[in-house]
Amino acid sequence: MGYKVVVAGATGNVGREMLNILDERQFPVDEIAVLASRRSQGTEVSFGDKTLKIKDIEQFDFTGWDIALFAIGSDATKKYAPIAAKSGCVVIDNSSLYRYDPDVPLIVPEVNPDAIEGYAKKNIIANPNCSTAQMVVALKPLHDRARIKRVVVSTYQSVSGAGKEGMDELWDQTKGMYVPGQEVEPSKFQKQIAFNVIPQIDVFMEDGSTKEEWKMVAETKKIVDPKIKVTATCVRVPVFVGHSEAINIEFEDFLDEDEARDILREAPGILVVDKREPGGYTTPVECVGDFATFISRIRQDSTIENGLNLWCVSDNLRKGAALNAVQIAELLGNRVLKKG
Repeated sequence: MGYKVVVAGATGNVGREMLNILDERQFPVDEIAVLASRRSQGTEVSFGDKTLKIKDIEQFDFTGWDIALFAIGSDATKKYAPIAAKSGCVVIDNSSLYRYDPDVPLIVPEVNPDAIEGYAKKNIIANPNCSTAQMVVALKPLHDRARIKRVVVSTYQSVSGAGKEGMDELWDQTKGMYVPGQEVEPSKFQKQIAFNVIPQIDVFMEDGSTKEEWKMVAETKKIVDPKIKVTATCVRVPVFVGHSEAINIEFEDFLDEDEARDILREAPGILVVDKREPGGYTTPVECVGDFATFISRIRQDSTIENGLNLWCVSDNLRKGAALNAVQIAELLGNRVLKKG
């Protein structure tokens, strides 16, 4: 006996990836419904060898469904998640709406699986921000060994983090650089993204941070340890898929780079690719379509007493979004719902 699963936002990048991953990981699905807004009703999407037709989320009855994976943005989630949850369907939400709600667990299964027990307060579980998810997978096993005091992270985030419009803008702008008359002005991004980098993701806050940077700070504290100090600079780069991060970590105790490498090799969800030779590291192009978070360039930071540097790369549509949501569904099934 399997689960009755809903994927809301099934026409978007993350929603489609959720369907792919449910199929790839052979999640025990008895029945599946794919939802989006009314304008997408009747659109067809793929689930394994099946073709599914989109239903209108406004007309959908969540009663009797077990799990709903939401990838519809905060505004729509605010309307529909409470309806689904009240109907007895557990919502796993990819938006930022519930991440900072103390009654909603924020989960990365490799990091804080025990938090799943808190789902029942609202029947909602939050999926973290894409840039946070891959970072905390790397931080947690190191924190368990040497206690992290402070993290300084600079991100190199792909345009797929801004959805299909972001990917289209990079593609069209790049072509327009070479074809006179086909130049494309920025619309999704604040400045030209083709052949450029933009040190702004999301809106600015009063202290000069952007919302994306604030998310990384708040979510790391909630998922790993509230005592960890985090400072982030988040940058959009002209890469289609795959977020990269340069992470500097200061520990309470000394941690040798070789031991750190061994710890990360044994940690769940991580692949270490760290050869000190040209090309002996992972880049975004190589991580696309993979489940793992890749760690490279592990080295001591001699400027502080107990410091390490590392390079972290992951497919943001997978570990940063769809994969993590499906892993939460697996955790929920194994620990709580116990079907399939």
